[in-house]
Amino acid sequence: MWRGHRIDCLRVCWQSPQAGTTADILSAMQTLSIRCGPRALATLKREGLRPGDVEIIPAAAGGPKGLALNGLDCALFGEWLPQQPRQRQLIGASVGAWRMAAATQADPVAAFTRLAGAYCEQRYSDKPKADEISAVCQQLVAQIVDNREVEILGNSHNHLNILTVRGKKLLAQDGPRRTPAGFAAAAAFNAVSRRHLRHWLDRVWFYDPRQKTDLLPLDDFHTGEVPLSAKNLHAALLASGAIPLVLNAVTDISGAPPGYYWDGGIIDYHLHLSYERAEGLVLYPHFTDHIVPGWLDKFHKSRRAEGPALDNLVLISPSLEFVATLPNGKLPDRSDFKRYGPKQQNERIRDWRYAVSESRRLGDEFLTIVENGEIAGRAIPL
Repeated sequence: MWRGHRIDCLRVCWQSPQAGTTADILSAMQTLSIRCGPRALATLKREGLRPGDVEIIPAAAGGPKGLALNGLDCALFGEWLPQQPRQRQLIGASVGAWRMAAATQADPVAAFTRLAGAYCEQRYSDKPKADEISAVCQQLVAQIVDNREVEILGNSHNHLNILTVRGKKLLAQDGPRRTPAGFAAAAAFNAVSRRHLRHWLDRVWFYDPRQKTDLLPLDDFHTGEVPLSAKNLHAALLASGAIPLVLNAVTDISGAPPGYYWDGGIIDYHLHLSYERAEGLVLYPHFTDHIVPGWLDKFHKSRRAEGPALDNLVLISPSLEFVATLPNGKLPDRSDFKRYGPKQQNERIRDWRYAVSESRRLGDEFLTIVENGEIAGRAIPL
């Protein structure tokens, strides 16, 4: 159970010089923001939030931001969801896919702990090249899933789905000139309309072959569908986090169409999918209180998800007040690699570990408000 595992799960902890002050502040504040679509809000007001009602759990791309959800992930998958087992679709892009791969393991709390520890410990030389970063991420994925493929793909309740993109035209290959030119063109086309991104990239959805999600097929982008297997799980996870111009593209994925695969967050940054097809609730542990469809859309403030896809969605995220208490007053993110630099990597690791440790407050508060029925009163419309 999560509560029994808290100390072990969050041993990656840093004692802030102002830890007492921070603890006093947090004890008096709400650390979670709860936002719901209209159908989900009606369900919460009528019945509360029950584990058996949750059918889909999305997990966004976002790199280090996912560390701030570690305590909430542990609470959800370690204690709350197992109270009412059922088949659920876990869908992730980039670090979200890595989190969901941890969630499908026999001991998800131990898996989330391993993921957070390995992610925090990333170390790089000054001005690392794509080969170096790719090698570190290769090792990181190995620590999450290698030798656990059968366990992950055999989970009787939680079914894993991994989102990637596959390049077209200039992006049909990876290269020092082709890739920057291809993604510059893709960004320009996307600036005109998100739908034009389809000329440069296809979505490729790796799914659990025991039960393909009802969300497929999708018609916003051409979507290839590839069954997950022990042979392609590692490569699919690595491809889902392969940030263009930072990591190398992933090729030769077993069972998948030939081509060059990159980060699934390019198309599906916050996973705005056809959730209206689901009968149950969509429970979305997220690092922010809104949904941006694709990574390139974050540069366009008007592109926020809306519509019937969000009707049955419950979005749970850290409150702004909670985020303000973290190091630098923000969630961990990729800018921290430059903020701290190669000479202050120990300080970055310390601060990321502190964010992981503090994230247990999110899990504690979630368990409390669902147990006492407070969650419906806390929820506001998306």
